[in-house]
Amino acid sequence: MSGDRPTMPPVRLPSDAELARDALSAPLFARAAKLARWAGEGTPVGAGGELLAGQLQAATELLGLEAEEDGTTYAAEAWQLALDTGLVEFTEEPEAEHAAGGEADEDWRGEDEPSGTARVGEELATLTSGSPEDILEIWLAGLETVLADAATPDLGDLVDQLDETGDIDLDSIDWNPEEEADFLDGILGNLYLLTALDDGEAGRPVPLPALAASLIVPDDMDEPTDDVLEEVSDAMMRLDDQFRLLEPTGLVSYRPVDESLIEEIDGEGHIRESVDGVTSDLPEDEDVSRYGMVALTPLGLYGVRARMLDAGIDAPAVGDLAEADANALLAALPGHPEGLARTETELWLARRAPLDAARELLAAAHGADEDAPRRRLACQQTLSLLGAEAEPALREVLDDPQLGGLARVWLAERGAADIPEPGEAMVFWLTIDTIAAQLAARGDDAVAESEELRGLVIGVVSGHSGFFDAAWRVDHPATAEVLEAMGRLHPDKKTAKEARKAAFKARSRR
Repeated sequence: MSGDRPTMPPVRLPSDAELARDALSAPLFARAAKLARWAGEGTPVGAGGELLAGQLQAATELLGLEAEEDGTTYAAEAWQLALDTGLVEFTEEPEAEHAAGGEADEDWRGEDEPSGTARVGEELATLTSGSPEDILEIWLAGLETVLADAATPDLGDLVDQLDETGDIDLDSIDWNPEEEADFLDGILGNLYLLTALDDGEAGRPVPLPALAASLIVPDDMDEPTDDVLEEVSDAMMRLDDQFRLLEPTGLVSYRPVDESLIEEIDGEGHIRESVDGVTSDLPEDEDVSRYGMVALTPLGLYGVRARMLDAGIDAPAVGDLAEADANALLAALPGHPEGLARTETELWLARRAPLDAARELLAAAHGADEDAPRRRLACQQTLSLLGAEAEPALREVLDDPQLGGLARVWLAERGAADIPEPGEAMVFWLTIDTIAAQLAARGDDAVAESEELRGLVIGVVSGHSGFFDAAWRVDHPATAEVLEAMGRLHPDKKTAKEARKAAFKARSRR
């Protein structure tokens, strides 16, 4: 995998069968399928397959939307989706006669002149007889068209901005199609990331102000300026419209902005109250929900991930590594949250005999590269899930300088007999390796604040008399860095000074 390829945390996804059921039941897609069946084998339609006035009313009634304020709009959107996804096919026939039209033909009335014929498309059969993967492919195709619509201004606004040539003057409506699409992609990406970091489970609602701020407020800005807050407020209004449009696709569940918070200024909606204070993570507060709450559904998590994969982003899902080799598993596990790492590990082990799995893991744990300590830590954690069947593999590496220490720990934890005492060099090497793995897992910025790591350092030093006199001689690539970190972490000034001196000696040996 390329080192410069963007990587996301892993997510948990339902089976394709469950996702396909979600796609079929998403309101917009269910309506589109119903209208495709209604179209039958021949329905006269307008230019581009658009429903004529009488047909649109009939379609609205068929969908049970006649009582809805925007019922005809919802029906038109469903029909357009049916056309876009191949559930309905349109043939332009300017001179065609439509006397023998389909079931919907008799509902056509009005002054509109038909321009062609719409009939049920081949893809409709896929919804009933296709595989879950086929159904999801249709859903993804439809999602792309809705996302494109969501990034487009209101059609009425576009018509108002036609110039004398009949073209749309984009500058006059302050709309850049690429920027708007990138903004929506960025918002969905951040929503995906927040979901992934929450143990990879879909459904956790995120306050709309916090989501908008995540893309607008600079990371190094402690207090947003008034201009930035105004930008967040404007973004919230755009997102409110976009998420309302996207919710019927099944991508998100959305609680809209409270109408009482919106006021119209110069023909545009604005948040009446300041969003200052709700642009960051807050404790549970019922008032925050008034500003809008959005969550990716499991289907939405799948959809955004599919789009990321198409864009070249590494977006793993739990279970991806089940058939991978141990090298790939141990390389990936350190980047997984604890719960997801265990699930991934269990899925990997379930496909292998315990003894074979242990041998493969131990072989992959070898190495003197920068990532090796974390691989060995991941190996140790994975081996902890194996039982006595794996014991022969651990005994085979008892004399290995890199693996003998962790093998003895594994055997001792299971009460095995005849475990040879480790030499001092092996004990110190394992200690350095373990702390190096913990440092790499936390990152340099978290070292000073890690109570768990500080406790480990204190325990190591107090448990070995003259620890630093021997530690600087340990033949491990990370010895100097580990001793330097121990000097930062240990609370006793004298001991910390000894650690720094030992780190200096270790560097002198290189």
